[in-house]
Amino acid sequence: MTMQMLYSKLHRATVTDANLNYVGSITIDEELMQAAKMRVGQKVEILNINNGERFSTYIILGERGKREICLNGAAARRVHKGDKVIIVAYATYDEKDLETYKPKVVLLDDDNNIDEILDEI
Repeated sequence: MTMQMLYSKLHRATVTDANLNYVGSITIDEELMQAAKMRVGQKVEILNINNGERFSTYIILGERGKREICLNGAAARRVHKGDKVIIVAYATYDEKDLETYKPKVVLLDDDNNIDEILDEI
């Protein structure tokens, strides 16, 4: 049996921009991606704390150190600059993998700086 589980998340990221005139996706600062072990092109779910919206998109690489969290294309209609979001990635694990399962949780401050990194929920 396999189970889809939380792989990693960026918790309480602040949206820095919403760019409607782009093909789609979410731009995430490279350093934040690395901390959460996320990858370019990876499917993520966006949970908007401000308005309750939940939607999926994929990641594109943002400039390292810029702390950018930008929703692009149609996703830009679901957020406003300054909104707080949770960016969640899932992975499929088999039962053996779950014996050592530890999701990566990256807690961010209001400026998208890393506050803390947790190896558990």
